[in-house]
Order: sequence, then C-alpha cells, then structure tokens
Amino acid sequence: MKTVGLVVEYNPFHNGHLYHLTKAKEKTNADVVIAVMSGSFLQRGEPALVSKWLRTEMAIANGVDIVVELPYYDSVQKAEFFAEGAIRILDHLFVDTVCFGSESGKIEDFYELYDFIEDHREQWNLLLKEEIALGKSYPKATSDAFQRLSHQLGHPSLLSLSEPNNILGFHYVEATRKWTNSMNAETILRQKAHYHDQDINHATIASATSIRKALFSDQDQEKVKAVLPQPSYHILHQHLKNNQPLLQWESLFPYLQYQIISTKRENLADIYECEEGLEYRIQETIQQATSFQQWMELLKTKRYTWSRLQRLATHIFTQTTKAEINKLQQLKKPPYIRLLGMSPAGQTYLGTIKKKMTTPLISRFAEVQGTAGRLDQRVTTMYNMALGHLTNTSRFKEEYQQTPIRIKNES
Repeated sequence: MKTVGLVVEYNPFHNGHLYHLTKAKEKTNADVVIAVMSGSFLQRGEPALVSKWLRTEMAIANGVDIVVELPYYDSVQKAEFFAEGAIRILDHLFVDTVCFGSESGKIEDFYELYDFIEDHREQWNLLLKEEIALGKSYPKATSDAFQRLSHQLGHPSLLSLSEPNNILGFHYVEATRKWTNSMNAETILRQKAHYHDQDINHATIASATSIRKALFSDQDQEKVKAVLPQPSYHILHQHLKNNQPLLQWESLFPYLQYQIISTKRENLADIYECEEGLEYRIQETIQQATSFQQWMELLKTKRYTWSRLQRLATHIFTQTTKAEINKLQQLKKPPYIRLLGMSPAGQTYLGTIKKKMTTPLISRFAEVQGTAGRLDQRVTTMYNMALGHLTNTSRFKEEYQQTPIRIKNES
C-alpha cells in the first residue's frame, strides 16, 4: 500500500486542509493518508481549540486514514525540531512521501535550497550568528542571513525563507535527508488564505487563525460554516451545543499567572526556552497584566517573536524543564507512537507493518512510559484544567481509557 504523510494541527480541520489532503493523495497516488498531529498544545505555543480526540474525529471523518500524536516535546518547538520530530515518526510508520503546503508549491525549490545551504553550511552559520548578534529574532535572522548568502554567491532567485510554510517545508526536506533513507517529499501550493490572515476573506477557504477568531467572537457563523467541511462543522457545532468550551490562552491565563508568581526566579530559569535572563522580565511584567494578550504585549521585544514567547509561556504553564527536553532530544528514535484514530484502510495498513515496526505503537495512554509519557500526562492534565472541574475529571479519565477513534470514511 502506497502512503503519504501529512504533518498537521487541524485547529480546526477546514477546507484548506481538505484541499491539501485531497491533492496530496492525488499527487502521490497514495492508498493511505497518515497524519502526525499535535496534541494539546501547538507549534506556535497555543492551546488547541478542542481536544485531540475531536480533532482526530474531524480528520478521520474527512478522509485521513491514520492519525498519530506528535508528542509535546516535539510539537511545541521551533520549526527545525517540530519538523524533525514529525518526520521521524512518519519514517517509523514506513511512509513513502511527506507532503506539505507551501507558498512556493514546487518541491524542486526546496531541494535546490537544501543543497545550496548544505554546500555553504560554514558561511551560512557565520552569517546567522552575525544576524542574531544584531538582536534579531531567530526567524528574522535566518531569513536575513539566507538573503545575504544567496546574494553574495549570486543566487538571488532561490526560495524565500521569509514565509512560515516555506521555512517549515525546508525543515521537512532537511529532516527527510537527515533521518530517513528513502522518504520523498512533495509540496502543494497553499490556496487563497494566508497563514496569518485574521479575517475570513474568501467564501470557501480561510486560515485557521481567522476561523478561531470568528468562533471566539461568536460572529460570522455562516462564514465559518462555509469554510469548514460538513463533518468538521457538525463536530464543532455539537461540541458547542453540549456547552463544551473552546480553549484559548485567555482561558489559561489565571493559571499561568499563578504559576509564574508562585515560582522562584531560579526555578523559572530552569524552564525550557527561558534564556538570557528572561525570567526577570517575565516576573516583572506578569503582575501588570490583566489578560494574556496584554502580558504578551508587555513581554515582547524585538529579539523574541510572539510565537517564541508563546512557546515559553506554554512551557512555564506545563512546568517543562530544559533537563526534560534535553534528555528527550537525545533519543535516537521515538520512544513510542500513540495511535489516535484510523479508518478501515488505516487499520489494514497498520496490520501489514506491525511486525516490522521497531517503535511501540500504543493505543491506550496507560501504555505510555518514561520521560516522554510522564510529560505528555502532565501536559494533558494542565490543558484540561481550563475546562472546569467536572469536565476536567471526565477528560482526564477519557485520556486514559480512550481507544483509537474508528470511522468508516468514504476514501
């Protein structure tokens, strides 16, 4: 069976995701679609709108065949580590091709860029250090260093690293070269909506950012309905009809504020991604803020992007230390792969590879062990805190007892 892998968050699953899924399957002639999906918290340091289980249900209902979880230590990370973690999981599931969306739409651009940077790695690293020394954020320094290098060597037409999906795409290609023997990469041109669009500006395609904004404002619900596949809208509508909350940082802010105020400064410095004395600025600003938005505006500097600081906020909230992440990043392979959902075709595929797998495929959280398992357990518990006492209790129980979601899709 031919397989295509997708790296996703589905927060929520919208028409752009359905387009990506459909085109990826067509472009690779795949029989099975495997998605590696972030769990409770996402790459840019945000809590997921709804639980991993509802997002898995959306994915399977819309045509994904297998959904597995990207563990916290890989999911809330800068692009390089996020991509690496996802590709390693897909490789252990024997995926033939990873397919990602990009502003380029041409996979040749990414391979050309990768080869160019590898051929000039020493110069690239030197220029990157120079840009960071100027006080620029890492993404800005990366983009500017690359622009300088490409112009110095007479290659100004190379793929731009100023767009978020191009950056991720480059790291997916890099990870396939570094961590796999045979996985190919393909890309699909992103349609209509831009990654950071704040409003729904097109009748059928919108960014996840604009959809979440509309959901929280309780406005433009007809517009929301138009940009979601019917299964996604039905699942979200039922969730809200049952008076279940949608999560955002504002829901978690009181807990985060308490965590920061009650933590000793030296312990705050041990939190992953708390660098260069940021613990002082964090504690100075947290008591001045009445909302997460306000706190981020007080905290933000030219050197640190919003996403970088949101990730740090997530690590503080979950009390994730440098020691924990550093230990997990030394692992030569994923400690386990957690299965969240599958279609009949997905179940058949897993049956064909099960004996070849060298990484445990687990279907219940009770099977999770080690540092990664304990971290994911703590993260899920913290995420559920914002749901209220009764809901939190049921969700915590669900996390341990939930078996993979099975839906007979039409793919």
